Amino acid sequence: MTPAEAKATPSGPVFWKIAGAGAAFQAGAAAVDSATIVASLVHHLTGSVFAVGAASAVLRLGWLLPQLIVGFLAQRAKRRMPYYAVGAFGRAACLAIIAVLLAFAGEPAEAWVGAAFLACWTVYAFVSGIVAVPYNDIVGRSIPSHARSRLLAWRFFGGGLLALGVAVMIHRLLASAPLYTAYALAFALASALMVASSCSFISAGEPKVPISATEPSGGFGAFIGQGLRVFAGDRRFRLFLITQWLGGAALMAMPFYIVAGTRLGLGFEHVALLLGAQTAGSLASNALWGRIGDHHGKLRLLQTVGLLRPVPAAAMFFMLLTGVDQPAAFAVLFFLLGALVNGSTIGYLGYLMEISPDDRRPAYSAYFNALASPAALLPLVGAGIVAALSLETLFAIAVVAAVVQFGLLRRLAKWDTT
Repeated sequence: MTPAEAKATPSGPVFWKIAGAGAAFQAGAAAVDSATIVASLVHHLTGSVFAVGAASAVLRLGWLLPQLIVGFLAQRAKRRMPYYAVGAFGRAACLAIIAVLLAFAGEPAEAWVGAAFLACWTVYAFVSGIVAVPYNDIVGRSIPSHARSRLLAWRFFGGGLLALGVAVMIHRLLASAPLYTAYALAFALASALMVASSCSFISAGEPKVPISATEPSGGFGAFIGQGLRVFAGDRRFRLFLITQWLGGAALMAMPFYIVAGTRLGLGFEHVALLLGAQTAGSLASNALWGRIGDHHGKLRLLQTVGLLRPVPAAAMFFMLLTGVDQPAAFAVLFFLLGALVNGSTIGYLGYLMEISPDDRRPAYSAYFNALASPAALLPLVGAGIVAALSLETLFAIAVVAAVVQFGLLRRLAKWDTT
């Protein structure tokens, strides 16, 4: 084992700096969680299910769309860390601006506050998207394959512990402080945690990029053409992409669990409790997901999550039909959601790293996430379903999408070689 490899193992400083960076980011993201904190804030600001869906959709779309351009530039660069720094510190600055906006909002807030929040949230989402390609590439070159699921599991475990503390703080703020002051402090806390995350990741350094991985191969048009050839010629890549689209269809209901809870009588005092339950589910599941991913493979992890994914939407469908309004029932539901979203993220990141060639990882990440980006708009489709039909219909469709996704994940094993 070389000195560099030793530093990247679970006992080395690089491993723990990257894991610590992920944990701090995870806690910061929990403070502005789109399914609980932001969904409740936007619903209060606007009263619109379309605005709730838009806030969720733009977060995912902003994460995915910039990756095509960033992947093209990063693939040619001798260092990928500067791209990470721009996105990481930029998103922290966006959250700080939102905190200031909310701190000066009156109650009831004027219409422009909701519009300004959504505009700033959109900028935050797209600046965040700069981070993904360099992060995946640097982690893929820094951490050996056999330790990546453990890295992600430790990241989510540490982040889960921090996020539980965040949830407690937000619960107390919502119970004692003026509403918008509480939300402003939540966004300020998220910004501070993301600054800490950025500093930790940058301090881990970046392995030297192989010369072959930076050689120009034509302009942006040629880069796009190569991506289309990857899509057409790599059946495993293509089928994995389709499963992500279906996963997006299953998750289009995610921001509407809070809307359903509001219909069933949940109040603002329950939002942080549900965030805590969601975080606890993420925290409790880490050891399981890490072990499955490293010992049985990333695809097996995705299949395990896929098997369980229909359960939350089916449970919410049943609760809406029967009028269940017990906070404890919602807490159990959000516990399971937290576990499944966590497992899906660990499996997705790990599997994408596995199927991406070492010298083409920025490009593969860019191709995959750009092609997956249309699925980010599905929460808007979900809002349309709720407005035109019902919440019950939305959750029923989410169940069907999750079942179909699981079937395709099983088919993916035919071409899997990891």
